[in-house]
Amino acid sequence: MIPNIGLQNERSLHSALKKWYSKPGDKLEAKVDNYIIDIVRKNELIEIQTKSLAKIRNKLLTLSEKYQVRLIYPIAQEKQITVISEDGEILRSRKSPKRGKLLDIFDEVVRITGLFQQMNFTLEVLLIKEEEIRCDDGKGSWRRKGISIFDRKLKDVEESIIFQNKKDFQRFIPVGLEDPFSTKSYAKELQISIYKTRRIIYALKKIGTITQVGKKGNLLLYNRTELEKIMID
Repeated sequence: MIPNIGLQNERSLHSALKKWYSKPGDKLEAKVDNYIIDIVRKNELIEIQTKSLAKIRNKLLTLSEKYQVRLIYPIAQEKQITVISEDGEILRSRKSPKRGKLLDIFDEVVRITGLFQQMNFTLEVLLIKEEEIRCDDGKGSWRRKGISIFDRKLKDVEESIIFQNKKDFQRFIPVGLEDPFSTKSYAKELQISIYKTRRIIYALKKIGTITQVGKKGNLLLYNRTELEKIMID
């Protein structure tokens, strides 16, 4: 039987990303101001997070007041799902039809918008290929028919995208979207749900990339804070 499934979850991905990102001379798992930092590189503190960013928001806010802080966050652009038995035998494996996109970062950015007001903070998003190991142990979510997520393994890093300030987020405002725009017109232009759009618009407003300029009926209207238009990926 595989032990400590809860403790093992995500450990492999975090460890692999640390190994991939670290360079000679880096200090790993170093203590800074009562915090353990994944990587200390000269004057920069590098944290890797594979779960909710809300869990480390206060840590990042505190450290970025004194130090250069870089947060590494992966999005699975491609995922292989492998199901194993409790004894570790591979039962089946398939490629997930779901592909992560850069827009998915807003599911987490909404929790840390205040950090982009700090000059010392950088978010680096890694688009990766990963293998998700699941265990048929009867203890997982009913949505997965009792199958637990056991581990995540890094297969490859496809791309790295940097976000430091409100200008970097202009890439999420498509060229074809004219000012002023609403959540409805934004959702239509990008062909995404209103629910997802509301998160994006909220984050862009808090970061300062867009500004609320009025209303049209019940719809709030927004303009680009800076008029440079950058094509969305």
